[in-house]
Parts: sequence; structure tokens; C-alpha cells
Amino acid sequence: MQTILGANGIISTELAKALPRYTDKIRLVSRNPRKVNETDEVFSADLMNKEQTLAAVAGSEVVYLTVGLQYDISIWREQWPVIMRNVIDACKVHHAKLVFFDNVYMYGKVNGWMTEESPVNPCSKKGEVRAAIADMLMNEVKQGNITALIARSADFYGPNTPMSFVSVMLFDNLSKGKKAQWMLNDSAKHSLTYTPDAGKATALLGNTVSAYNQVWHLPTDKNALTGSEIIALAAKAFNVPPKHATLSRWLLQIVALFNPIVKESIEMLYQSEYDYLFDSGKFDKAFTFHTTTYAEGIAETIKSLQK
Repeated sequence: MQTILGANGIISTELAKALPRYTDKIRLVSRNPRKVNETDEVFSADLMNKEQTLAAVAGSEVVYLTVGLQYDISIWREQWPVIMRNVIDACKVHHAKLVFFDNVYMYGKVNGWMTEESPVNPCSKKGEVRAAIADMLMNEVKQGNITALIARSADFYGPNTPMSFVSVMLFDNLSKGKKAQWMLNDSAKHSLTYTPDAGKATALLGNTVSAYNQVWHLPTDKNALTGSEIIALAAKAFNVPPKHATLSRWLLQIVALFNPIVKESIEMLYQSEYDYLFDSGKFDKAFTFHTTTYAEGIAETIKSLQK
């Protein structure tokens, strides 16, 4: 049995699509899980509840933690440490391996390429939370209490990703004949991980014995593009002019007074102001894997919107 904790999100869905290559026993866990594959088992549980988490993990060989909490620092501070503790303890009890799908907030602002060896140096409150839960997990690994790995992704994009900033600001606007939008600096390069690649690679890592007890960056096109270049590719796919507006910090701060999601995003603006470069060379060297190019991924994403 391979179990996904945090079902229904885009990453868990892409992961569930990829897992039948390795197993015919897949369990999807969330408060209201829905099948992805016909043979999936669905299991309702609240990961804030220790006993429900134990029950959800029972019988699992590999557990994938792909939870996405509401984008609110107070919720992250309250819930992430509890969820991580519950999942670690459940995996220890049931002797299950754990794969944690993570982001790059704990690195903070990095000059140059983010790698698995980049120092943990968060410059945001959310980054501090992510650093703490990753540290919690890897300390258990170092002590030999659990077999686990961390799979990290850059900001992502792809079909059926309505919450991705590139979907909200670029693809949705261009599909409606509006100007695309970009935040702060359209000349800065910004790596993006394609969600189907993230799902396939996470499944591959989870089913590779030698991949455990370390951190991996998920495969991401190394030819990082600027905001303007990403917009140009999207506009070409839509067959519209690449017109866009670049949103300034002061404008976003005004919008934040009325929009809670924008308010929560203000501390993360360093990711848009400077180059955001994500290196997956370690994965590229270890595995034979076709990493989707930006041209391919943007075209596929836009095809899905046009359907």
C-alpha cells in the first residue's frame, strides 16, 4: 500500500496518476478524498488528529505527505508542526517510509542557484515554519528513527493549477483577452516546476530505495526564463500580443489592505524581485527522466485551459 496524505490537491493528483506504475494499492487520505484512479482506496481523516493519522497510515509501505494548508501564517504555525509530528509518529509505528513534498521557503533569498546544499536561511515567517518542520523530519532521519526523504519543488505551473500565480496572473488574464500581470520585476529569471513532472518524479523517488534519507530537488527546466519571456511564450500559445503590466510593491501593499491572500504574499515578494533559480542537477544525474521544457509545459497548460 502506498498512501497519499493530503489528497485532492494538484500535486497529490499528479502523484496518484503516476503511482500505478509502481503499485496497484493506492490510498488517498484527506477530510473529503476523491478517487483519481478507479482502484484507489479513499480514507477520510484529519491529520491534526493523532489517532486518525495512525489509522490512515496503517498498512502503508510508503507515505507521501502532500498537504497544502490555507495560505495564512497563523494556521501554518498552529497546524504544520502538529501534522508533521503526527505523520512522523504514525510512520514510525507502522514502519512506513515517508516522502515529504516541500517548497523552497526555508532557503530565503539565495544569490544564484538554489541547490539541496543551499543554507537554510529563511527571511519570511512562512519560511521559518517550513524550516522547522523539515528540520523535525531530518532530525528523526539522522537519529535512525525513520526512513524518509524530502522532495522540493520550485513555484509550480501546469494543467489544472488554478492557485498557481502564473495561472492567476498570466494564463487566466490572457485567456480572457486581458493583459497578463507580473510582480515587481519582469526582467528577473524565475524557475517553475511543471506539475506532471513533479508528480512523476515524487513517485519515482518514493519507489527508489537509494533515494531515501536525503533531500531532492524535483526536475525543473534549467533554462530559467524571465517574466517577460514566460509571458511571451504564453501569449504566443494564445495567439495574442504579449502585453502585460508589472505590479509595483506599493500597489501590492495597497491591494493587501483588502485582499488577505495578497497580504500573506507580501513577505514572499523577494522571490519576484530577484532571480529565483532552482537547480535540479542532482536528480538529473541520478535518473533518466524527460524534464518538460517551458515551451512544452506552457503549451500543454494552455491547451487544458482551452478545453
